[in-house]
Amino acid sequence: MNQESVSATLTFAVPAARVFAVLADPTTHAAIDGTGWVQAPADRAPLTEVGQIFRMDMYHSDHSDGDYQVVNKVEVLDPPRAIGWMTGTEQSDGRLEFGGWIWRYDLTPTGPSETAVTLTYDWSAVPQYIRDRGIRFPPFGPEHLTNSLYHLAELAAPASRV
Repeated sequence: MNQESVSATLTFAVPAARVFAVLADPTTHAAIDGTGWVQAPADRAPLTEVGQIFRMDMYHSDHSDGDYQVVNKVEVLDPPRAIGWMTGTEQSDGRLEFGGWIWRYDLTPTGPSETAVTLTYDWSAVPQYIRDRGIRFPPFGPEHLTNSLYHLAELAAPASRV
């Protein structure tokens, strides 16, 4: 089997518009992340358009620098149904280089105050030269997506403030 994406779905007792608002706010992403790699937003502006760039400060013990920064480019923005971004890096000359993997959330209302949220990590567009570096896809265990959805559900709950 040559699967090049993984997904998880969880139903929240929250309207889709509320869930979307949390996802469109980069200041919530560290709290959503199920790996603990996302540390803080370097860009805090809400995600409002396809093509928008936003950066995140990261940490991973296996990364050559430990602390590093990723650049994200919004690829999907369909409020309140879908949001997704491609992740990459900024080169020393200022060029942005994206690796071909995408994070995407699809929100499906299942009632007036209930939403099924599917989180997908898709690496099907990763070019061969990046695969040849020995990066394993996905670079996290299967529990990551589910953990992220549980964190998102907590943040989007009516008692939470974003």
